[in-house]
Amino acid sequence: MTSIEKLKFLNEEQVRSIAETFGTPVFVYSQKEIERRCEEALSFPNAFGLQVRYAMKANPNTNILKIMKQKGILIDASSEYEVSRALASGFPAESIMLTSQQFPKDLKKIIELGVSFNACSLKQLEAYGKLFPGGKVSIRFNPGLGSGHTKKTDVGGVASAFGIWHEKLSEVRSLVKQYNLNVEKVHTHIGSGSDPEVWKAVAKYTLEYAEAFETVKVVSLGGGYKVGRMADEKSTDLQKIGEPVKQQFIDFATQHNRKLILEIEPGTYLIALCGALVTRVDDKVDTGTKGFTFLKLDTGMDANTRPSLYGARHPLVTVTKHPDTERPIEEYVVVGHCCESGDLFTQKEGGEAVTRPMARAEIDDYVVMEAVGAYCSSMSTKNYNSFPETGEVILLSSGETKWIRKPQSLEEIYKNEISVI
Repeated sequence: MTSIEKLKFLNEEQVRSIAETFGTPVFVYSQKEIERRCEEALSFPNAFGLQVRYAMKANPNTNILKIMKQKGILIDASSEYEVSRALASGFPAESIMLTSQQFPKDLKKIIELGVSFNACSLKQLEAYGKLFPGGKVSIRFNPGLGSGHTKKTDVGGVASAFGIWHEKLSEVRSLVKQYNLNVEKVHTHIGSGSDPEVWKAVAKYTLEYAEAFETVKVVSLGGGYKVGRMADEKSTDLQKIGEPVKQQFIDFATQHNRKLILEIEPGTYLIALCGALVTRVDDKVDTGTKGFTFLKLDTGMDANTRPSLYGARHPLVTVTKHPDTERPIEEYVVVGHCCESGDLFTQKEGGEAVTRPMARAEIDDYVVMEAVGAYCSSMSTKNYNSFPETGEVILLSSGETKWIRKPQSLEEIYKNEISVI
């Protein structure tokens, strides 16, 4: 039988205390763990300088952004709204880069504040050129290959709409010349995988794009690094993946007499393992001797949609409501509280239910879902079945635990509805 998962940064006493103090379900984040991951990213191998941008879509809570800012992390915003949230959290405009699939409604205002712009299509590049002839710009290319643990997390290659297709380089150069643009940065983003060979190839191609523009000072190798959420998964070794890329920058400097700054933009790596979701077992049912035993939690896809969307796996750890003797291991299918067949926390990609070995859980015991710091609260299907948005607390370095987002009230769900009947 597969070994059961363990708690990552909380202990059982803390789980019980948090559940009793704040109720369940509740997200919990660790300040110490976030700071540690920032320090790891800031040590990424580089030859001539490094910039680390946090892909804030992973988790944009103001308190998390402030921790990132204190550690010297910059911001990658995926929409004009994220730009506003980053500014409200205290980030200087100059530390924010906007990389948006949708062209901003008021790009002029954003750029005039000092935010940098990363053009993701020929249309965006031309629109920027018309607004800011002679201006500084970054350009995102689709290098023709990508990497991701599923097709849905691979954002490079022919099936991806992200970035300007690499074969259109001549059209990019034409627009740059037409509007006299100063291309300060070239950017690629391959997805959430971490194959070292793919990274080496992408670095090679991205440096070729940099070679095409003499004004480029920064090369941004976007894309998430694999995070081992489960015990049988491995996380990316940043030193191992970074050293070959560092050498490529050195070789480029030797050949072209240009020392380029490396930029990386992790989201998942910085925050995924720094969050846990404390839940309660609401019910326990079975489908007979040839069926399954189900644990029904008081949370669901409205808080974490990754399992239903990607078939993603998250560690699930039983914590008894009261200190107890060691319990035997049992196999469970763990499900959410939404009235939806896909609200399964233990499923294969495609939706097939699978069991998970866990210490025996009874109704009202707690189940801690680990590694939910990234793309959970920020990417949830909140308010499905009219479940209110789940609250969030932070475990401070001092040991105190405080609200950083209170649970949504029922009235807040429908307060913007207008009754006309």
